[in-house]
Amino acid sequence: MPMLSDDEFLHAFHTCTLEAAQFDHHAHVRIAWILARRCPLPDAIEQVCVGIQCLATHFGAPEKFNRTMTEALVRWIAHGARADCDFEAFAATHPQLFTDVRGLLARHYSPERLTSLEAKRMFVVPDREPLPHVD
Repeated sequence: MPMLSDDEFLHAFHTCTLEAAQFDHHAHVRIAWILARRCPLPDAIEQVCVGIQCLATHFGAPEKFNRTMTEALVRWIAHGARADCDFEAFAATHPQLFTDVRGLLARHYSPERLTSLEAKRMFVVPDREPLPHVD
């Protein structure tokens, strides 16, 4: 399947027309990167969270959505996203987002906090290190 442009991918994300195979972890990071570059952070967070939650429900796995994990990753991605950088360059300079996202989150959250029912439903602040600040 050919790679969708950012606009096509964003449209498919918002309309829940992606197939499950098209929305792997790489795609999660890509949609957050697109929205973090195009929107103020609160809007990017909300669009990513609502969209992923809708896709999880559409794919028959609503229990997989974790608001805290999603929002924390959007904040990390927004912290590293630059307007003059394409997605491939972003991915190359932030490999941990693709190879060890659990390790990245573990710097900020204990497993108990990150996997709690509260964290699945709403954003909870880290109980270890603060998340990076995004202007």
